[in-house]
Amino acid sequence: MDSGLEILSEITDVKTIAVGRSIRELDRLQRMYGKGRWRKLKGVATVRLADDAVVFAEIHWYEAHGIGRKDFKIKRILGK
Repeated sequence: MDSGLEILSEITDVKTIAVGRSIRELDRLQRMYGKGRWRKLKGVATVRLADDAVVFAEIHWYEAHGIGRKDFKIKRILGK
């Protein structure tokens, strides 16, 4: 989570967006973190931004079994 983003609550309403070859950044993920069954997911959580603001946001990330969750990013701020 080097994006200046700190997740403060449990991620809820988790949905899978893409799996395997349907992930556009699959080659980059495998180069950076290793081969695995990569999935792109989305969910909502309370997060702290780089400027210390706390907001409720939709977040996206990638994860693979044995590797973990990587590359969190905020897609939409839903409320303060």
